[in-house]
Parts: sequence; C-alpha cells; structure tokens
Amino acid sequence: MNRLSLAVSALIARVADSAAGPCQTAVLRIGFSLTWLLFLLREFPHRHELYGPDGPWSSDLAEQLVGSNGAFTALLWFDGRGWFEFLYALAMLWSVLLLLGWRTRTMSVLFMVGVLSLQNRSIFMGDGGDNVLHLMAVYLVFTRCGQVWSLDARRARRQAAALARGERVRDRAGPALWVVFGVLLLAMTLAGRMDDGERLIPVLLWTVWTAQALWWLAGRLGRNPQPRILLDVVANIVHNGALLVIMAEACLIYATAGWYKVQGSRWQDGTAVYYPLQLKYFSPWPGLADLLSSSGTLVMLMSYGTVIVQVAFPFTLFNRRVKNVLLALMITEHAVIAVVLGLPFFSLAMIAVDMVFLPTSFLRRLGDGAARARARLLGRGPTGGPPLPRQRLPEQRLAEQGTPQQGTPRQGSHPAPPLPPQRLPDDPARDARQTRNAQGSAPEPAPHASAPGTEPSSRAPEGRPRPRT
Repeated sequence: MNRLSLAVSALIARVADSAAGPCQTAVLRIGFSLTWLLFLLREFPHRHELYGPDGPWSSDLAEQLVGSNGAFTALLWFDGRGWFEFLYALAMLWSVLLLLGWRTRTMSVLFMVGVLSLQNRSIFMGDGGDNVLHLMAVYLVFTRCGQVWSLDARRARRQAAALARGERVRDRAGPALWVVFGVLLLAMTLAGRMDDGERLIPVLLWTVWTAQALWWLAGRLGRNPQPRILLDVVANIVHNGALLVIMAEACLIYATAGWYKVQGSRWQDGTAVYYPLQLKYFSPWPGLADLLSSSGTLVMLMSYGTVIVQVAFPFTLFNRRVKNVLLALMITEHAVIAVVLGLPFFSLAMIAVDMVFLPTSFLRRLGDGAARARARLLGRGPTGGPPLPRQRLPEQRLAEQGTPQQGTPRQGSHPAPPLPPQRLPDDPARDARQTRNAQGSAPEPAPHASAPGTEPSSRAPEGRPRPRT
C-alpha cells in the first residue's frame, strides 16, 4: 500500500509541478501555425472563392448550416468584402505571431478564432489536414506552448536577468492587449454576435481573458506568492491534460485509419496504393507516380506497410526504439504523400502531430542546430561547434572537476614547472654552519625561534614535543 501511495504521490507531483513536453508543444505551435500560414498564402489569390462572398457556398447557406450545427465563425458577424479581407489578413498576422511565439497565450486564442472562422464558413473546402488543424487549434489554447523557441522565452530570460540585477521590470504590451481584446469581446457579446451557435467558444474566450487578469494580478499586486503558485499549478495540470489529449487524438487517428483499411478489399490484396497514383487530380508529377505504380511488388509493400504501421503505432508507445522507427516511417510516408499526391498541407499537419512523440533529446539537438544555422546566417555567433560555456566561479570548477590530491597533477593536465630557487636573506651564522658541514664537521643545531615577545626556550628532550609558548 505504501508503494501505491508513493507512486500516486509522485504522479501527482509530476503532473502539477511542471509543464511536460516543452519542446513537443513548441513543435506543435510552430508546425500548425506554419501550416496554416502557408495555406493562407497559397490560397490568397483564390480566397474569395474559398471563403469569401464570391464562393459557391453563399452567406445564406453558411448561416443556415451554422444555425443548425452551432459552429463558431466570425465571418458571419458582418457582411461585405471589407470585413472578409480584414479578418483574412488578421488570420495571417496571428499565424505569424504564434509562429514567432509572441504572447503565445493570447495568440493561441486568436489563432483558434482565425482557423474556426474560415473553416466553419465553408466546411466543404478542405481535406483531412483541415480536420486535424481544426482540432489542434482548440487544443493549443490549453497548452503552455511558448516555454522554448519563442519570443516569450527570450523575454522571460531578460526579465529574470533584470530582476537579478535589481532592476524594475515593466510589461506594457500584455495589459494593453488584455484591455483591447476585453473591450472587443464585451462589445461583440453585448451586440449579440456570440448568441448564435453553441456556447463553448464564447465561454472559452471569456475564461482565458479572466485567467489572464488573475495571473497578472497575482504576479504584480499580490505580496503573498501563494496565489501565483496555485495558478501555476493549475496551468501545469491543464497543459499536461491537453498534451495527453493531443497524443491520444493522434493515436486514435492512426488506429481508426488503420483498422478501416484492414476491412477494405483493395488493402487486403495489396493494390490500394495503385489507384490514387492513377488519378490526375492527385498527380502533380505524373512521371513519378507512374514510376512508383509500375512495380507490383513496390505497390504491395507500400499498401501492407501503411496498414501495419498505422495499426501498430499506438501499441509501440511503450517501446521507445520501435516507436522511433515507426515515427521515422510515418514521417517519410507523409513526405512522400506531399510530393507524389500533391497534399502538402495535410502532410505538414500530420508531421507536426507525429513530432509530438519524438524524444526530447532529439528535438533539443534539432533546436540547437537551427540556432547555429541562424547564427551563421545572421553573422552573430560562431560558425560551428558547441555553444560557449558560461563563466563559472572557482568553487564551481573545483566541484565539477574534483579537487586533486596535493602533489598529484590533475588528469588531462600538464605538471606545473618547478619553482626557481629562492634566495634567502643574508645570515652569517647560517653561512658558517653550511661551510663547516661541507668540510665534514658535525652540524650545530639551529636555534629554535620563539614567539614574538618571548624569551628563547631550551631544546625539548628527544621524543617529547616542546611546549609552545
């Protein structure tokens, strides 16, 4: 019973003390914001046909569908081309700011608003990648995805350094954003724009806005650190729960796709991959598609390999080596789909989900490599090699290297050169004794020095220490 209690206590402490997977959630933030930004940029010339007033899915049809399913979209708040252009530009801006990690808590909420507003306006304009992006945009709101590789992390380091120097830190951008979006949220609520559809998104927006206010008050006005610690624990629990949901969602996506493929006859006989390669709509590179489909053995291996990987992946999470091998295979598979079938945004979204399961050590090495490449590109640092170590105190160096024994050189170091002989001050009595010793006479005992201010004492008997005065 004690072991069970200790295990439960350790689990609770691990969930509440820190936000797990900072690199993994940062990869999610970067991957999905980059995917959505690239999609908006590629479809910029066709934005009016996809989500605007010139599309086949008119505003009246969209309002009827939203009224029946209760979906959230800000595009239907106002009519006209100007509102659409403004919101489309804001969606791109929010994606850029979330990609850079600037005010990630606020930008994650606005990123969700942009994704839901455009996708729920025309739900038939998309593929499986849009569905994944739709779900992950909501989950990102609950994560602390700006702990690393973000402008927020850099600002936190600078603030910590300023506080260590005894300087006063002021944050004007955060309260200003909170006030502006609070006013807009209140105006839309009073105008009745939030009444259409379900209450989930409006309640979520107000909850995040209130939590930001409590966080700021606990950190700035409260002298007692306990409220801030409590809010930090709650944020960690919410973050870890959201990360667990994201991982479970990814496993569910692969398991569902794999088990549905098992039931298909084309997947059972190993020819399912051949047919998409023959569709002109999914063949941006016809020569490459013909090359892959020309070999029956290769088509069979790709068909069976896809099913095996998707079905087996959720069961390999408890074996790190096998999981990493399957992750490499799935990322390669999605890269091939992006090139051969012309589905880059679906593949980018799925690769971002796959990278949640990558080891933290690999992601850190990847981040260090990106930082070195950026330093070389901007000419701000060394062109290669590991980062320079921090300056350490002598006590820290001794603690890390170990104190060597006296007279024994430290391992990996060169022995110190011998000191030059020191010349003693002139002493006629000492010189006379050295001369007699050199001539073979018995040495005279040197007189013992006494303490300052005391008389010289006689020599102590042999074998007994002379008392000190």
